[in-house]
Amino acid sequence: MTSLILKLCGCADIDENTADKKMRGRLGVISAAAGMICNMILFALKFAVGTVSNSVSVISDAFNNLSDCATCIVSLLGFKMAEKPADKEHPFGHGRMEYLTALVLAAAIIAVGLELLKSSVGRIISPQQAQASIPIILSLLLSAGVKLWMSIFNTRLGRLADSPVILAAAKDSRTDVIATAAAAGGLLISAFTGLDAADGVTGTAVSLFVLYSGYSLVRDTVDQLLGKPADDKLAEEIKRIANDCDKVIGIHDLIIHDYGPGNLIGSCHLEAKSSESFADVHEAADRIERNILSLLGVRMTVHMDPVDLDNEQTAEYFELIKDIAASLDERLSIHDFRMIAGEDHKSAVFDLAAPYECSYTDEQMKFYIDSELEKRGKDIYTVITFDRK
Repeated sequence: MTSLILKLCGCADIDENTADKKMRGRLGVISAAAGMICNMILFALKFAVGTVSNSVSVISDAFNNLSDCATCIVSLLGFKMAEKPADKEHPFGHGRMEYLTALVLAAAIIAVGLELLKSSVGRIISPQQAQASIPIILSLLLSAGVKLWMSIFNTRLGRLADSPVILAAAKDSRTDVIATAAAAGGLLISAFTGLDAADGVTGTAVSLFVLYSGYSLVRDTVDQLLGKPADDKLAEEIKRIANDCDKVIGIHDLIIHDYGPGNLIGSCHLEAKSSESFADVHEAADRIERNILSLLGVRMTVHMDPVDLDNEQTAEYFELIKDIAASLDERLSIHDFRMIAGEDHKSAVFDLAAPYECSYTDEQMKFYIDSELEKRGKDIYTVITFDRK
């Protein structure tokens, strides 16, 4: 069914590598249109079923579908706004509007969950007997089936378009599958066991699940807006492209800024021997930037750091301090290493990168390195800049 719809809409040949901005917008329209049609049908079906069966959980689930129609409209508007090109006020484009739209969808999910919780708790306090029949149960199962298809459909479209909005719609549909199944279960329990409060209890459980789904979507979207570290797979690909250049002997300080799906801007520091010619190193940096843009679609700015590893003393201290740091925690790494000779002492100046999970403080790591150097009879000062990767 999904493939047929994509074919009818002229998107049969699209994949993750060909989903440009124009095609992403078309996928967003397809997702929103399918969502509005399906949710309007489900609202009418569930509202009728809930009214006939006197089930608060089914009626609440019906209005959940009605609210989904509104979120489809919000999604469509979000896509259209995100497609706007960069301008004077927004030089990096409007791609983050998709993240804001996903946040609006999350708020709608939470609002539905709160309303459902209110109705369900009221039904527990003042229980009423629900009625069930085979047609009613079959209609709810049909509704769950439609939502399951919508989840699969939007998941595929979301991955093709790399769209958090469409993936959020897919997550909402998965939530609806569970909500509808729980509503059917509560209806059966209440109708056939005489436990009139079962409908309210089931509705409460469903509402809590809906609220958690909305919270998790808020959390993920806020993470995107606040800024997340570079994706591990993307970071490894950038490192691989950089290390393919024979001028590069190390990479650090990789930063990726996400200005919306398909709009990534980054920077990194690459180390090269200080004996290399400036012109050759500059050409290598330009070539690496072009390769990263061509292969990964990331607009990268590369900064080259000269490293004097041809000096025997510098190379000796670099390897020594690197081994000392690794003996404290093997995840520690050193970069931008250089030696400075003063009138009465030598200094080793370098950056030490540690993961956020490392429990040692900056002071403890410096004390350990200085102590180990002293134990080994090395009369040298260390000037350390600490980075948390």
